[in-house]
Amino acid sequence: QVQLLESRGGLVQPGGSLRLSCAVSGIIFNIYRMGWYRQAPGKQRELVATVTSNGITNYADSVKGRFTISTSNAMHTANLQMNSLKPEDTAVYYCNADLSGSGGPRKDYWGQGTQVTVSS
Repeated sequence: QVQLLESRGGLVQPGGSLRLSCAVSGIIFNIYRMGWYRQAPGKQRELVATVTSNGITNYADSVKGRFTISTSNAMHTANLQMNSLKPEDTAVYYCNADLSGSGGPRKDYWGQGTQVTVSS
């Protein structure tokens, strides 16, 4: 069974930093893309950052220059380094993996979500 396990978020002051990690477990054949999305109260889930197996990254305009996505362990781990955090970054952050594995053909998998709160 494929699972995505996210690290715990937390409470950070404006201007602070936080690093999120996501580990993929299970029988994995290929990982095509890893990403982070977020959902603030009353808003739709939105893309934060993604990285493909070719190393191509994509960032939301609102986080460019502040957030960095990276992977390790043959893309089985995805990290999101968040710097210069703002109150508007407050949201539940979800890890996403586009992969093929024991769960069947290529599809999206999601983590359970982790709360990030930016407040003084």
